[in-house]
Amino acid sequence: MTSKKQLLMKLLKGIETGDSEAAAVVNESKYIQHNPRTGEGSPGLAELFARLAKANPRVTFFRVFQDGDFAFAHNEYDFNGVEIAFEVFRFEDGRAVEHWDNIQEIQSPNPSGRTMLDGETVVTDLDKTEGNRELVRAFVERVLIERKFELMATYLATDLIQHDPEIADGIASLRAALNEEQNGAPRIAHQKLHRVLAEGNFALCMIEGRRDGQHAGLFSLFRLADGKIVEHWTTCTPIPPRNEWKNDNGKF
Repeated sequence: MTSKKQLLMKLLKGIETGDSEAAAVVNESKYIQHNPRTGEGSPGLAELFARLAKANPRVTFFRVFQDGDFAFAHNEYDFNGVEIAFEVFRFEDGRAVEHWDNIQEIQSPNPSGRTMLDGETVVTDLDKTEGNRELVRAFVERVLIERKFELMATYLATDLIQHDPEIADGIASLRAALNEEQNGAPRIAHQKLHRVLAEGNFALCMIEGRRDGQHAGLFSLFRLADGKIVEHWTTCTPIPPRNEWKNDNGKF
């Protein structure tokens, strides 16, 4: 039986290859699209993939995970410019029926010299999936959303490895970034946690908030070890105004 990870990779690789069988992974009659800039149903995916493939796009997978009915990935795209993406699909009966993403143009290495994609890739500790999911949920809700920064050390390793393109390694750097203000408001504001997906030592949080004054999707991928968050990756995607949406499903 084909795993959901394999289905996700086949589907997204179809953007590169133009393979019509890749488009068949999606159940278009049920498909719910959450990218506000993408319409539903037109053009058909097979047609879209064939058109995109002519531009010689490249799709590179760095991390791929599975959580129940969901598969999610950390990717690099090159469509006449490199972008970093988190892709999330929900499956029913072996076909994709719902899709979320969060995509950001690649940035220069951060002050610690780390890129948006490097770092650990191996999934371990499958028996700790649920405990890690709840730890990450608590960190996002209590520290990032409620801004109880005094609790950071409860959840984070002191030498946190940081892949946010603007923030250096360590708790102190993250705290300084979250304390930074712009026009009297936090420059990075996490407002609502919509979903936590997890497999083993990794967990992806789909968060709504604001960054640099813009309403945005703030997706964060965390790696855990020994009961602490030890590594962190992000993408920030501005959410367009409601009157510019091409579907009615919402970002989340």
